Amino acid sequence: MLINVSRLVYKPLALAMCVLTVGCAATQGTPNPSDPWEGSNRTIYEFNDGLDRVVFRPVSEAYAFITPQPVRTCINNIFLNLGEIWSGINSVLQQRQFDAINTMGRFLLNTTMGLGGCFDLASANGQPRIPNDFGVTLGVWGFNSGPYVVLPIVGSSSVRDTFGAVGNLVGNQINTIGYIPNVGLRNSIWGLEFVARREALLQVSETIDRTALDPYSFIRDAYLQQRQAKVLGPEAAADALPNYENYEDVDADEKALNLPPQK
Repeated sequence: MLINVSRLVYKPLALAMCVLTVGCAATQGTPNPSDPWEGSNRTIYEFNDGLDRVVFRPVSEAYAFITPQPVRTCINNIFLNLGEIWSGINSVLQQRQFDAINTMGRFLLNTTMGLGGCFDLASANGQPRIPNDFGVTLGVWGFNSGPYVVLPIVGSSSVRDTFGAVGNLVGNQINTIGYIPNVGLRNSIWGLEFVARREALLQVSETIDRTALDPYSFIRDAYLQQRQAKVLGPEAAADALPNYENYEDVDADEKALNLPPQK
């Protein structure tokens, strides 16, 4: 279960950085119709942020200190490669067959010639990752996003994405990690993924700490816009926000977002 939660826990932290380039001047006093539960959401956000500062961030910093950069990059790529399976399945469910073919092609190339995904040869050859999940699939099927909600530990979500997370919890078990019979080994690998993903976002967190006047609003607006872009399609998502959720393009150039009202 930890592997699925880890894909969501730091998504809000990562997405917050790109809002700085989209004119995110929202403050706590500015009402947002997409966030009717802002009071309780802020309380849970503060809890998550405190837990991150006390537990998750120090552990990820220790991991970065003792693990060489090339090794960390290899580990990150392997976990991202395993996620391609569920992404490809969701592209099929969304009837985006071209995306599904590209995603599965990436998986085959990186798994074989990329040594299990250690080397992202597909991206190097102009075939970028198309991250996908069941929350996006529900959006493509016509389900409205619903109000923004902050979940304990998990972080930013919406009513639709909360239901989608249930599908992700089941679907992500189809990768090889979910079939490891040794419970201790399996949980250790999931724990490693959790730490590796958090470590890859340390610079993003530091940027937010230095620049964000109201991190909650920044994170909320970036999350909602990025999820909308994914529902609209990969082209819209690529033109909207860097995919900090999967952290492979943390250094990408941010672009201004100009999208229609949230679906």
